[in-house]
Amino acid sequence: MNGYAVRPLSRSLETFGAWVLGIVWVLPLVYAFWTAFHPPAYSTDFSLTAPLTVANFVKAWQAAPFARYFVNTVILVTMVLAAQLVLVTLAAYAFARFRFPGRDVAFALVLVQLMVMPDVLIVENYRTMTELGIKDTILSIGLPYMASAFGIFLLRQTFKTVPRELDEAARVEGCSPLQTLWKVYVPLAKPTYIAYALVSISYHWNNFLWPLIITNSVESRPVTVGLQVFSATDQGIDWSIICAATLMTTGPLLVAFLLFQRQFVQSFIRAGIR
Repeated sequence: MNGYAVRPLSRSLETFGAWVLGIVWVLPLVYAFWTAFHPPAYSTDFSLTAPLTVANFVKAWQAAPFARYFVNTVILVTMVLAAQLVLVTLAAYAFARFRFPGRDVAFALVLVQLMVMPDVLIVENYRTMTELGIKDTILSIGLPYMASAFGIFLLRQTFKTVPRELDEAARVEGCSPLQTLWKVYVPLAKPTYIAYALVSISYHWNNFLWPLIITNSVESRPVTVGLQVFSATDQGIDWSIICAATLMTTGPLLVAFLLFQRQFVQSFIRAGIR
């Protein structure tokens, strides 16, 4: 009986803790929404009769070249994701279905990369981009991330679950290895691709440290770096405008998550991420 009594209490505590963490997480976002849609005088005055305004967004948009920052970011995440999907698909297919000398050693090296934080390689990556002559370009931001160890591991695990009978049937029909990959493996791994794409886009949209170091001009800055430059103290601190700019830069991800929340969760479940 004591065991049955403990279970409801444990679940209640877990639910309470989840609600507390959720509220703590969402409070900064609620404050940003309040401040962005109200005049500066009400940034700390949470009066229900406070007037609403969109002037903060207009001022933020005019104060910095956010249009250029958004274009740079879209180009960056699109370029990186396209390169990653091609490279990780080919690498995962090779590791999952082909036997070649050094396969296990090569895959072990891929797994080792999962334990290396990208920040550790910043100095070496900066030196490499400088030697290649592409520093302060969108390409220099995305190039170090185009081969994803996480993507290779994730797709390899997915490809290994594909029945070999389907592979053999495609070969009997005259498909080459690449045709088999395109017509058999890629369609069956669609949930995994969706989950990985969402993670990749979110990460590179929000990436800050490496773009901050490798870029120094408007022509190559993404929105994260542009927001940091915009909110620098030498331009004065107006929390209403800063919060409006913050919502503009994070808005696309928030809208995408709200629109595709169900697909996002289902993709991770079907992909078998543990």
